[in-house]
Amino acid sequence: MAKHDTTRLNDPATDHDEDHPDDRTPVLEVRDASVTFDLEHRDSHVLDDVSIDIYDREILGVVGESGSGKSMLASALLDAIPQPGLLNGGVTYYREDGERIDLLDLRPDELRRLRWEEIAMVFQGAQSSFNPTITIRDHFEETLEAHDYELESGLAHARQLLSDLYMDPDRVLESYPHELSGGMQQRTLIALSLVLEPRVLVMDEPTAALDLLMQRSILSLLDNIKEKYDLTVVFITHDLPLVAGLADRLAVLYAFEIVEVGSARELFTDPAHPYTRSLLKAIPNLETPRSEMQPIEGSSPAPTNVPTGCSYHPRCSLADEQCRSTEPDFHDVGGDRDHRAACFHWERSADEIPLSTTDEGGECEVVEGEQSDEPVVSVEGVDVHFEQKEGGLLRFFEDPQIVHAVDDATLDVYENDVVALVGESGCGKTTLGKTIIGAQRPTGGSVKYRDQDIWEAKSGDATIPYEEIRRSLQMIHQDPGSSLNPNLKIQSSIEEPLKRWKPEMSPADHEARALSMLEYVGMSPAEDYAQRYPHQLSGGEQQRVALIRALLMSPDVILADEAVSALDVSLRIEMMDLMLELQEHFDTSYVFISHNLSNARYFAGSAGGRIGVMYLGEIVELGPVDEVIENPKHPYTKVLKWATDDLELEGEVEEPPLRDIDIPDPVDPPSGCRFHTRCPEAREICRGEDPTLEGSDDGDHHVACFREHGEDHPYWESEPIVTGETDLSDLAGETGGADARGEVND
Repeated sequence: MAKHDTTRLNDPATDHDEDHPDDRTPVLEVRDASVTFDLEHRDSHVLDDVSIDIYDREILGVVGESGSGKSMLASALLDAIPQPGLLNGGVTYYREDGERIDLLDLRPDELRRLRWEEIAMVFQGAQSSFNPTITIRDHFEETLEAHDYELESGLAHARQLLSDLYMDPDRVLESYPHELSGGMQQRTLIALSLVLEPRVLVMDEPTAALDLLMQRSILSLLDNIKEKYDLTVVFITHDLPLVAGLADRLAVLYAFEIVEVGSARELFTDPAHPYTRSLLKAIPNLETPRSEMQPIEGSSPAPTNVPTGCSYHPRCSLADEQCRSTEPDFHDVGGDRDHRAACFHWERSADEIPLSTTDEGGECEVVEGEQSDEPVVSVEGVDVHFEQKEGGLLRFFEDPQIVHAVDDATLDVYENDVVALVGESGCGKTTLGKTIIGAQRPTGGSVKYRDQDIWEAKSGDATIPYEEIRRSLQMIHQDPGSSLNPNLKIQSSIEEPLKRWKPEMSPADHEARALSMLEYVGMSPAEDYAQRYPHQLSGGEQQRVALIRALLMSPDVILADEAVSALDVSLRIEMMDLMLELQEHFDTSYVFISHNLSNARYFAGSAGGRIGVMYLGEIVELGPVDEVIENPKHPYTKVLKWATDDLELEGEVEEPPLRDIDIPDPVDPPSGCRFHTRCPEAREICRGEDPTLEGSDDGDHHVACFREHGEDHPYWESEPIVTGETDLSDLAGETGGADARGEVND
């Protein structure tokens, strides 16, 4: 395989005592780093001759699709490639006194010390990084003792770190990992990685499993921590806009190589490589007109099948014979001294792939839906409460704790409808979705399918048979791999529901239907995909199979539970477009669950649907997509929009406009308005009274907030809970949020 001329990407400093070419001091130097795995006597390159300098006290963002080599680069920085992988090249670390350390020459004991004391790493899955049988205090003590740190001062530092990350040190230290929320686990893992005061923090997708509000909160905390402790941070992510305002520089990986590197501002606003430009156009966001968002055609190559020449050429509209035969060198592009791209045609990329334009100050991009007048499914006053089962034997002698998953929810779903339910993890959106399709029995209220109560039908008292209702209400899961039988070939998985619900069809008809659907969703040749097992498919392909299985029942409503969140950002629009195309073909409706407001805007907005915002089991805002996005009324919706907007490229990352980062426990939800414990605009009346969901003058936009219940409402005479009331009105626009930390008058 041809290699890049990396001398133009970085000027390797052979002697650290000499002045660096641009007067910046590197902490880490990576030179020609390659990682290979021997697969059946054929080398598989998962990192290919990567060279880059990481400078002292900078934040370097490393972005790219799944499988591009990001995690391998992170592991290479610590010489922690899993066996039987082989790392070649050079990784050099420079201590503060200038001592040069070649990581690949260290003894195992020296390497173990350096990994925690000099270079620390935060992994993607916080839960899997903790021992579930010991407390958080034990984790800190084990780490300190293993590195011969003084325990008392080390724990004092741990307390300070936890406090800096807006957590109660006493509560966290005495907790077991499972007793912390996902966001608290991730912040605790950051504190654990910093307790030995390393200079470099490598973070591999540290926020990928979190909802956007917690992601943004952690980014603001990381910005503060970096400044306070003089950290150098390498932040690995698949989400370029998320990190653009945090990072000083960005490096874009494609097919195991860096294809573009530069300052975050220039690379985000004026990228030169066709892949970077296409990646930005493929990411759903709140600013760009939906019609201008476009998926990247094709897929990134497997490590055993990287194209010759430019690895991106099979997907690039600028590719010519030179691109197919020769790998491009890096070129200086733009006005930024750091900005370089490996592309022969970088000067033409802006004209060929114009970035999407924002519709500033224009009218909402309203799409007329094709919904029916009468609902297919109606939920009215629905409650769903669970008994909490954690606690083991001791809980046997106590009264069970009740989780308020959904409270008093009312919602209609029409034919050809799309209702997107959004909110933080644990807000009840999945539980409500399952209740809508009859997969979860409510503890109160009613759920009706075409005026027939679903649970009365299950008892046999029905004009519509329960079996018909179940066939008409289907679901596709967030993780399609877990919903497909790993022991069945794809053809058998697709034919299985047909055999149950369409027994009159012949085996030949079953096969023909399965193959035609595979072909329809772009899995061609269908005969090849039909004979594969689920593990032989990509995540996007697995999701297409799950969608086919649901649609073959010709359902009226499909619950799509985070159906695109596990996919690469470059694939999400493609998957949502396919779902919308199939909606027209099968006349089905979707209840779309998402923690991402951008995905909800694209999917529901393209069908003229609605967005329902949930918080702690309640629907707090419901309305047409563009109305909710452009004119959010509930303070929580405004905060979600703040969390979804691209990070500002200028200045520090803003702190979240909330009084408290963490969501309250649904076992003991706050009285009154459930958002009042976090809302900067809450007043005393919000503590005791719960606002109802009320409609606007036209009846389409509903909100549960006293601020929208008229100027004569007692709310306006009530005393603010927060000293110096915060105005969230700016969050509905482009100016960003206000300070999150207010003094509480409790």
